[in-house]
Amino acid sequence: MNYQLAPSEKTEVVATQIVDAALEVHRALGPGYLESVYEAAFTYELTLRSICFERQCVVPIFYKERLVGESRLDLIVGKLVVVELKAVPAMLPIHTAQVLSYLKATSIELGFILNFGAARMKDGARRLVRTHTP
Repeated sequence: MNYQLAPSEKTEVVATQIVDAALEVHRALGPGYLESVYEAAFTYELTLRSICFERQCVVPIFYKERLVGESRLDLIVGKLVVVELKAVPAMLPIHTAQVLSYLKATSIELGFILNFGAARMKDGARRLVRTHTP
């Protein structure tokens, strides 16, 4: 049986800060730029708000306790939330799978996909909670 734990109150505070910063960047820039532009603007906005983050984090990938590779995720905010940035016309199922894999690999409970390519950030933000298996 799978179940989802509700993120902690501290994690929810960070989540709200992430969404607010993404809305600000999207309002200012709109869609149409490369992902790297949004990453630079978003991380600058986090810095202006004194929100701690790690950028381009290397994540080791294990299979049966053996290191088999590594991946790189866009951001970990406040050591509590994985953020994957996109600048695409539409999100695909692979984007969701990617963030869910990052959540599992990092043991972080909450993640966001922020698609700055959407006409409205409201339509471009997807929140994902890691599913635990007891």
